[in-house]
Amino acid sequence: MAGNNDISWDEIKALFAETNRKFQETDRLLTEKFQETDRQFKETDRKFQDTDRKFQDTDRKLDKRFNELYGLFSSQWGRLVESLVEGELVRTFEKRGSKIEQTAQRLKGSHKGQRFEFDIIARNGTEVVVVEVKTMLKSKHIQKFVDKMGSFKTLVKRYTPNNVYGAVAFLQADAGAEQMAENKGLFVIRATGDSAAIVNKADFVPRTF
Repeated sequence: MAGNNDISWDEIKALFAETNRKFQETDRLLTEKFQETDRQFKETDRKFQDTDRKFQDTDRKLDKRFNELYGLFSSQWGRLVESLVEGELVRTFEKRGSKIEQTAQRLKGSHKGQRFEFDIIARNGTEVVVVEVKTMLKSKHIQKFVDKMGSFKTLVKRYTPNNVYGAVAFLQADAGAEQMAENKGLFVIRATGDSAAIVNKADFVPRTF
């Protein structure tokens, strides 16, 4: 027979049941809390992703605007250099014994669907000098210009009877670019300050295209 301090089997079962109920309630609360925390993490992650997307979109817009401004600057600067070089061509070639009668910028056209553009044309009765102008002269520019000059008389047929020469003019040049241009038979014109000068060697013989 159980004493006064003994717990009956029914009381033990009731205690277990209550404890189990409290565990289940705690588990439910923890589950809800974890779910809410997970939801908040996902919402935070979504906001981070949205913010990152906006930053990337802003970066793209800034890059596009920078490229537009840089292109505009380069274009305007390039035109200034062209004007400087064109203004100095007559004096520059006269120093080498060649008389220039006319100069013109931006010879553009199309031949059999192939569009072309040459920066400066300087000529006299029998000779034509085609000048490619760059603010920064690179080796790739030289080869591209030489390839284009190979088609000059086909593209601009009115100069077919003339002796045609090529020249590159620049403010700055990569290492070796000037020598490469001379090796390709091009006049090399360096623009400095408010003047320009041919810097080929004294015994330089230009290539006829």
